[in-house]
Amino acid sequence: MPGRPTIVPVISLSSVDSALSSLKACHVSISSGIEVTTDVALALIEHEGSVEEVKKMEKLMLDYVSMDRELEQFIQVVEGVTNQVMQERTERLPDLRLLLDKRFKELKNLNKDEDLLKTDKYLHFKCQLNEMRRQVGAESQSESTSANEIDEDIAVTQSQRNFICPITQREMECPVKNKVCGHSYEEEAIIKIIQTKHKQRKKARCPVVGCDNGDVKQLDLSMDTTLRRAIENHRRRQKP
Repeated sequence: MPGRPTIVPVISLSSVDSALSSLKACHVSISSGIEVTTDVALALIEHEGSVEEVKKMEKLMLDYVSMDRELEQFIQVVEGVTNQVMQERTERLPDLRLLLDKRFKELKNLNKDEDLLKTDKYLHFKCQLNEMRRQVGAESQSESTSANEIDEDIAVTQSQRNFICPITQREMECPVKNKVCGHSYEEEAIIKIIQTKHKQRKKARCPVVGCDNGDVKQLDLSMDTTLRRAIENHRRRQKP
């Protein structure tokens, strides 16, 4: 009948919110995979595993970084499409699945394999491997020197390695590294500083004397696996 109001179905976005939560939870699984892969690769280098085995870990890390990139892109697309739908007039609502597929394919088409080598996660992984190689090389070299040279090398090495947290002034148990300035701290101590400053509506400065990083963020911190292993090895050598 003329004048009768048109009944437009209401599309609930609760399922989209649920899917987003599940997608973000996948970050935990990917992060765990990255951490395990790093530990295995470092252990292989530390115990002089084959080059082929280490390369397999490097390939696996690239797979995890690729999954992480696509997950980030898909979350970005879902959030963007959701915001668009919320602003559209009801009668103009698009097909969500088609729109998501279209936007996601557009982003994926811009991806290049070589870009994975430049991501922060992969670069951090490679830096840890290189640091472990340097440590293993230094230890192998020191084993071939005389007893006096060994004592001197250990003294120099210990002075160069900073196992002491700049905040607690104690040897670190769980070191994390700031990817912005490269400094490491005890995880619990630096997070406490960041949270305290956040409550005061202030930025947290890097506690290392002379560092010009005036905005330390929790997102910039990652587990310093290489330093943790160095500390553990140092402790083992100190035991009678």
